[in-house]
Amino acid sequence: MNAGLAASAQPLSTAYDLALVDLDGVAYRGHLPIDGAAPALAGARAAGMRVLFVTNNASREPQAVADQLTGLDIPTQPQEVLTAAQAAALTLRTRLEPGAKVLVVGAAGLRTAVTEQGFVVVDSADDRPAAVVQGFGPQLAWTDLAEAAYAVSAGAWYVASNLDKSLPTARGYAPGNGALVAAVVAATGVEPDSSGKPSPDLYRIGVERAGGTRPLVVGDRLDTDLAGARAGGYPGLHVLTGVSSARDDVLARPQERPTYVGADLRALLEPHPVPVHGAEGWWTCRGAAARVVAGALQLDGDQDDLDLVRAACAAAWSAVDEGAELDASSVPELGPQPR
Repeated sequence: MNAGLAASAQPLSTAYDLALVDLDGVAYRGHLPIDGAAPALAGARAAGMRVLFVTNNASREPQAVADQLTGLDIPTQPQEVLTAAQAAALTLRTRLEPGAKVLVVGAAGLRTAVTEQGFVVVDSADDRPAAVVQGFGPQLAWTDLAEAAYAVSAGAWYVASNLDKSLPTARGYAPGNGALVAAVVAATGVEPDSSGKPSPDLYRIGVERAGGTRPLVVGDRLDTDLAGARAGGYPGLHVLTGVSSARDDVLARPQERPTYVGADLRALLEPHPVPVHGAEGWWTCRGAAARVVAGALQLDGDQDDLDLVRAACAAAWSAVDEGAELDASSVPELGPQPR
């Protein structure tokens, strides 16, 4: 798969048979719904697209996630939720036999996932665990991080559910699991193995579970959701309702670039045009155009127009891939506001 935008003459919900959908910043924000998410997912399912929610959040049980989604008018069964906690527990199985002791630093969702894989959960480094697995939990304290550091320093295998530095909440962005993992890394000098995004393992597990043959990753973060899609060879839709912006798309590194860009989940129900290269270096997408001249991005069109975002991505990515230096200060904030 190349690192450019792709065209889809038909809605993505019919072009692909499985959507691997992130939660925070995509289906909801904190405990609040994102406008249009429920009808968009209902429309995608009606078109025959299966939906699996794939989240780096390791704190909650799949049932609790499913209940929240159902309460937001997105009917969901627990088996339609795949968490980084479940992926982390499966990662432990690659080295450890059932019955091994695992120090769990995290919330109930992670403890349950580890227990379901046959491991013995312990709470102290004095129990000499074979591994430490760490996931986000709002109740985590210094004492929990200290036990992890003691065990890792003693030689326990260190696994993190994900390395997200921040997470979106209804009040803004708060420290994520990666920020807490960084404290243990600072104390021990040991970098953990991570099963969450941007590792593609979570997506691979999801595809195996759901059985899709044409999967599409849907996320709001370039550095996790879309980087994981690129790493796994999956097409990715970036929706502009969470962490990463349309400007971030234009400036994205090749390994984090989306395949499609949409305002929100309603992009699943829409076709996606691709920019074309024309005279004088202009990339055009319907009525919008962009080009790079002497390292500066030039735009022609409404900055709120998603087609201008597409044209800007094509122009910027092409220039960078050909060895040009793109002046980031020439790239303005772009794209539609969340509907």
